Order: sequence, then structure tokens, then C-alpha cells
Amino acid sequence: MLIRTRPELPSSEITPESVYVNRRTFMRAAIAAGAGAALTAPGTALVGDASAQAGNVWPIANATKSPLSTNEKVNAFEDITGYNNFYEFGTDKSDPARYAGKLTVRPWTTKIDGHVAKPGAYQIEDLLKFPLEERVYRLRCVEAWSMVIPWIGFPLGDLLKKVEPTSKAKYVAFETLRRPGEMPGQRQAALEWPYVEGLRLDEAMHPLTILAVGLYGKTLLTQNGAPLRLVVPWKYGFKSIKSIVRISLVEKQPATSWNIANSSEYGFYSNVNPTVDHPRWTQSRERRIGEFARRPTLMFNGYGDQVASLYTGLDLKKNY
Repeated sequence: MLIRTRPELPSSEITPESVYVNRRTFMRAAIAAGAGAALTAPGTALVGDASAQAGNVWPIANATKSPLSTNEKVNAFEDITGYNNFYEFGTDKSDPARYAGKLTVRPWTTKIDGHVAKPGAYQIEDLLKFPLEERVYRLRCVEAWSMVIPWIGFPLGDLLKKVEPTSKAKYVAFETLRRPGEMPGQRQAALEWPYVEGLRLDEAMHPLTILAVGLYGKTLLTQNGAPLRLVVPWKYGFKSIKSIVRISLVEKQPATSWNIANSSEYGFYSNVNPTVDHPRWTQSRERRIGEFARRPTLMFNGYGDQVASLYTGLDLKKNY
């Protein structure tokens, strides 16, 4: 299996501070202009964002700031939208931004089924009605790079409570869209398609676990998993499944794509753990995109105070 890494960006690709500040100013102005409405009309692209696909991206104006956010400096918009793992569009970090613009994200339906009292199908417009928060979370990739991202979303637990899991529900399984005509990476054998992931039910219900619908004040770009993706900040990034079309409450531990592909390197839990190295590189240190010096990796990606109790008595080296 080929996994390409690029732990740092050359200085020529790092956004100048003046551009970054101007962008944030523009975003605040755009959000303020839309105050009182959750979204502007679909089809409104943000001027100045070369990677924004017209018709797919528009501002979100009703997200409140979450106290669960980190106070670290966020990565530049260009980092977050131009350097991605999304194998459905290719294995290179630049492939998603290059090819994902062809993905159609409206209309979009996410099916919820399995051991729930109220199964159903949710349109993305239904999910955008949940109370939205901006949560600035660290993202730690298994390839030893990281970012800080201003996600917009809502707790997955809010949605799960709405569908009422039964006593048989022990895990939550997720499935990505399979559409090789629009997702050229799915025409290759890099992974089995569609991409699937899973969490224990208590992990899914944890307040830190969110379904993201946006970042940087607007709806998700397709290269970032539009229109709906999972964000579990204490786990490696590949657990944050993108472009979700199905959520199933199941009794047994579900299969996950990277564990299917290589179980010796990618376990079900995939918690950020600096004491458990990947067989081909260390996990004890990481490089924040946009920086040159490596920094120590934090246990549970720095969210240990909130989530360590989920794993009391569990061998985290065996259950990697």
C-alpha cells in the first residue's frame, strides 16, 4: 500500500500573515452581513476563495462559539482546504482540491438505521437546523502531521438521541458515498469502497464528537468532506469519515476501511497515542502544517482530560 506523506509545506506555500488576517476580516464581515439567517442562498460562493466551488459553498451565520475549543492558532484556510487525505479523489494530498469540485452535494440524504426506534432519512437541510457551534479542534493525522481547524457542526449525540438507540445498539457504523463517476479515486484499488468507519456508542455520544457541516464560517468544501463529515478530535484523522450517506446503530463492532486494508497498522480504536508507533514511523512527535519544528504528540491529541475515562481498564497498546 502506498501512503504518501508530506510533513511540512515549503515557505512558498505558507499563507502570508497579511493575507490570513484579511481573510479572517472578510469572513467576519460575510457572517455579519448574513446575521439573522442560517445560510445565504445556495449558489453563493465567497469571492476570493479560488478553491470554492460555485453552488456548493455558502456562509453559515448562526454558529455560536463553543467553550470546548482549543485556544491555539488555527491553520490558514489554504492549508485546510489544499492539503487533505480523501482517497476517494486520489492518494496525493493535493488530489482532493484538484478533483473534488465535480462532486454533487445537493440534494444529499443521510440514512439512519439499525437498532434505533426512529430510523429515517435526513436531508442535509434538516441537519443544518441543529444548533450549530464553531469548535476549534486539533486534527492529528496518522502520518505525523497536524492542523488546528475551526469546524462548524453539532454533537453527533444530538442526532443519535433523536433516533433513540435501542438496548442492542453498542456501536455506530458510518458509510461514505460511493460515486466513482464523480470520485475518481474510487476507480482505483487503494481501498475497498465505499469507505466505512465505526465508533463505540459511548464514543459517538461523547460531547466532543461532532458532525461537521462547515469550517471557516462557511459550509464544507467537497475536499473537506462536504456536506457532512465526522470529527472525533482525540482520534487520528482517518476516523473522521467524510461525505456520510449512512449511519447505522449496530450490535457488533463494525468493519473499518483502514483496518480491512491493513489490520497490523490501523486498529479499530485509533486513539492518538504517542507511545504506540506506527510500524513505519514514530507517533511520538508531529509537525504542524505551516511550522518547521516538530512538537511532542499529546496523548489523546490533548483531549485526555475529557476522554481518558472512556478507556479505563483497556490496554491502549493492544487496542490501538
